Amino acid sequence: MRLLFIGDIVGKPGREIVGAVVPKLRAERGIDFVIANAENAAAGAGITGLIAKTLLESGVDAITLGDHVWDQKGFETDIASLDRVCRPANLPATSPGRDYLIVERNGFRLLVFTVLGRSFMGLKAECPFLCADALLKRLAGQYDGAVIEVHAEATSEKQALGWHLAGRATAVLGTHTHVATADAALLRGHTAFQCDVGMTGPHESVLGREITPVIGRFLDSMPRRCEVAVGDNRLSATLVEFGADGRASGVEWLQVRG
Repeated sequence: MRLLFIGDIVGKPGREIVGAVVPKLRAERGIDFVIANAENAAAGAGITGLIAKTLLESGVDAITLGDHVWDQKGFETDIASLDRVCRPANLPATSPGRDYLIVERNGFRLLVFTVLGRSFMGLKAECPFLCADALLKRLAGQYDGAVIEVHAEATSEKQALGWHLAGRATAVLGTHTHVATADAALLRGHTAFQCDVGMTGPHESVLGREITPVIGRFLDSMPRRCEVAVGDNRLSATLVEFGADGRASGVEWLQVRG
C-alpha cells in the first residue's frame, strides 16, 4: 500500500496545487491514503471549515494541524463537525476537536495523529513522547498501521521522536519549518522517517511569504504585513510504501511543480 503525506499547505497557491496534482498522483502512483497538514491553508495562518471541506473533496483523506490550529476565528467551533480533521493530540484534553483519526482503505485501518514539539514552540502542549505512547497503547487493536506527524521546530526533537517510535509506527514525519530535509530513511528497517516534509505552496518566497517585507523585518525589526507569495508553486510530500503488517518498506520525498 502507499501513503502520500503532504507538507504544510500555505494559502491559496498551496490549496490550488493540491487540487490540481493530488488526483493525478493518486492515479499515477497507486496511492491509497493522502494525508495533508493544512494549518496554514487560510491566508497562511490557520484553516477554516470551508477550506477543510474543499481540500477533502480534492482527494485528501485526512487533514492534520499544528500550532496555528486556532488562528482563524470560529474554527474552534467548526472543527467539531469535521470528522476527517484532527488537531494536535498533545493539546489540553479540553481543547475542541479530535485528537486522532482512523482512516480505512481496503480493510486496512490507518491511525493518524499529530504531536507538537515543545522546543522553541509557542503553543503550550503536553509531552509529545508520552502523548504518543499513550495513544498507541490506548488504541491498540483498533489500527493496522500508524502515521505520526511531529509538528516541531527542533530537528533534534524530531529525530528523538522518530527513534522513540521506530518499530511501533508505519511512519514518523515532521512538519512546521516549511523547509524539506534530505534525511528520508527507514528507521529500524520499517518505520519511514523524515525530519521535515517541506512546504506546499509558493517557493519564490520566505517560508511562503512575500520576500521584500520579510527581508525588511530582518533589516530594521519593524512590523510589516507579510502576505502569502504567489511565485514558483510546488507540492512537497513524502511517499511511503508499506505492507499489510503496517511496516514501511520504502520512503521517498517528492516535489511537484505547478
